[in-house]
Amino acid sequence: MNRDPRLIVALDFPDRVMAEGLARELNPDSCAVKVGFELFVAAGPRLVESLQASGFRVFLDLKFHDIPNTVAGACRAAAGLGVWMMNVHASGGLEMMLRARDAVRESHPDTRLIAVTVLTSTDAETLRGIGIDRTPGEQVSRLAELAVTRAGLDGLVCSALEAAILRRELGDTPWLVTPGIRPRKGASDDQKRVTTPSEAFRAGASHIVVGRPITQASDPAAAVAAILEEIET
Repeated sequence: MNRDPRLIVALDFPDRVMAEGLARELNPDSCAVKVGFELFVAAGPRLVESLQASGFRVFLDLKFHDIPNTVAGACRAAAGLGVWMMNVHASGGLEMMLRARDAVRESHPDTRLIAVTVLTSTDAETLRGIGIDRTPGEQVSRLAELAVTRAGLDGLVCSALEAAILRRELGDTPWLVTPGIRPRKGASDDQKRVTTPSEAFRAGASHIVVGRPITQASDPAAAVAAILEEIET
């Protein structure tokens, strides 16, 4: 198995049958897979275990955000599944992230815990609507420092548009996992801050998350191959 796949395929499906059907078309040596809210609620931990048994590294994308004790318990349980990576919302605050970090390390030390900064569907107008008078980039930097420098998390979920400045601010060690990725000929869909795979890695991303351009392709394996080729070039 590829121990550190740079491409993560978002299995954004409503049920286990569709997710496992797509996974069977992919090579776990070429990519990891992401299990998000909808799919995890529908299929539960058994799907995560099934994907891992098939050789896939699983990014459990549940974005925990609650009081520190509740998040710590959820992180302990999620890490106990043996997932490769999972996340919390940095906006939950320092204490919440510290408790989450400790719970993951106690449960499964190999699991990477990263923090969501600003969602790729969020722009400056969206931030103003919830009372945050900063640009997305300014808010990302503020939360990144809190999550990585102060809480000691392994990395961040961020837009590739902020990856370059985060690399300058945080150095080479933290993982920068970037959704909102579209191949050169792809549409942006509901993502407002998008970029291509090659642009994301040039900016400093360590991993990219791609969904519909792969999961809705007529040949998902070929779509993965094309993205990997774009990364290499």
